[in-house]
Amino acid sequence: MELVLQQKQTLNLVMTAELRQAIDLLQYSTYDLYQFIQEQQAENPLIELINSDQDSYTYHPVSQATSDAEDDSNDPLALATNDDKNLYDELLAQLNVLSLSDEQYELIHYFIQNIDENGYLQINEAEVEKIFNRSIKDIESAIEILQQFEPIGVGARHLAECLTIQAKHFYPDQSILIKIIQNDLTELANREWEAIAKRYDISLEDIQDYFLLIQTLDPKPGARLANNQVEYVEPDVIITYDHGKFSIQLNDSYLPAIRLNKDYLPYLNKQHEMSQYMNHQYKKFQWLKNSIAQRRETILKITKAIINHQVEFFEGGFARLKPLTLKDVAEEIEMHESSVSRATMNKMIQTPKGTFNMRRLFASRLSRTDGTETSQTTVKWLLQDVVNNEDKTKPLSDQKIADYLKEKKEITISRRTVAKYRNELKIPSSRQRREIVLQKN
Repeated sequence: MELVLQQKQTLNLVMTAELRQAIDLLQYSTYDLYQFIQEQQAENPLIELINSDQDSYTYHPVSQATSDAEDDSNDPLALATNDDKNLYDELLAQLNVLSLSDEQYELIHYFIQNIDENGYLQINEAEVEKIFNRSIKDIESAIEILQQFEPIGVGARHLAECLTIQAKHFYPDQSILIKIIQNDLTELANREWEAIAKRYDISLEDIQDYFLLIQTLDPKPGARLANNQVEYVEPDVIITYDHGKFSIQLNDSYLPAIRLNKDYLPYLNKQHEMSQYMNHQYKKFQWLKNSIAQRRETILKITKAIINHQVEFFEGGFARLKPLTLKDVAEEIEMHESSVSRATMNKMIQTPKGTFNMRRLFASRLSRTDGTETSQTTVKWLLQDVVNNEDKTKPLSDQKIADYLKEKKEITISRRTVAKYRNELKIPSSRQRREIVLQKN
C-alpha cells in the first residue's frame, strides 16, 4: 500500500451566513427591516443609528375590502359577513360557492375538518374509503379539488406535495424544479448537489437556482390564517401618476441612518486584543449598509419594470391588467427569478388605484382562441361584468359563463376555473344569485 498526497479541485455550493441574511433582508417589509436594523445596532458596537426627523413609525390598519376595486361598505349584508375568519372558515366559504355533487361536497367538507393549522390534510385514505363507502378514485378527485383552494398549497398530505402544488402555480414552466421537489427533497436538504445535478444532467449553478426557488415557497400555507389577529400594514412602495408621468418612492424615510461609531476606530487594524473582534464587527457593519442599499436598488428596479408592463393598469385599474410573471420581470432587469420573488414578498404598494400586495400586479397568462393573450385578472373582471348584467331571475351557471367567454370573448376556460374565479371575487353561486320577481295583480 502506498500513501500519496494529492490535490483535488471540486466545486461545492456554500450558503454562507451573510448570503442567507442578504436573502432574508430582501424579503423583509420596511417595518421588518426597521426592526432588524435595531437588532443589529444592539449586537454591534460599531453601528451608530441616526434617527430620522420623522415621527416614530406606527402601523395603520388597511382593510382588504377597502383596498380592492369595489367598496361594499354600504351593503349591510356584506358588513354582517365581514367578521374575521380562520383557516377553516375560509376553506368552508370557498367550498360553499362551488357547484359540486352531494358526494363531493360531503368528502371535501370532511377533509376541511381534518386540515391542521399549517394547512395539511391529516387523513388516511383507506379509512375514508370505509367511512364514506367511496372509491379511492373519488377520494383522490375530491382532494384535487380541495388543493385548488387558497392559500396555495393547502390540502397537501406532506411537504413535497405542498411545495409541488405551489411550484406548479408560481413556476409552471420549471419542470425540473417540480421533479426535484417530488423526488429529491431529502437529498436537496442534505446538500447532495452533485448527485442531483448528475441525475438531471444539469450544472451545480442550476441546482443552486432551483434551491433558491424552493426557498420562496411556503411550507406552512395555512399558518397565516391560523389565528384571527388583525394585521396592520403600511405601504413599502408609493407610486404616483400625474399627467402620464410616474413617480416612485420607497416609504422608508423613518429608517435610521447607519453610521460608524468612531469611538472604536482605534481598535481597527491594530495589534490589540480586541482588534479581531472589532474587525469582524466592522465587516458586519459594511455588509449591513451594502445589503440595505442593494435592497433599495432591487425594489426600485422591479417597481420600474412593473410600471413598464402595467401602464394601462394605472389608467383603467385591474380590468386592464396585463399578463406578467416573475420570470418576465427577472429577465428584463437581468436578475434571478428567486430574487424578484423575494423582493416582492411581504411588500405593500400604494398606487392611484388602491393599496394592496405588490404580487397582485402579477397576473398569469390565458390564451385566446385568436392566439393573443390576456391576464387572469382581466378574465375575472369580464366574469364580474357578465354576472352584473345577467338576468337575475335566471342567473348563469358556471358552465354557461365559460361558454359565453369562449363564444363572445374568445377565452377558453373550464367550468371549474370559472367557479374558482367566482369564489375569489366573492360572487355567490347561480342558485344564491337568483332573485324572485313578484308578479303584480
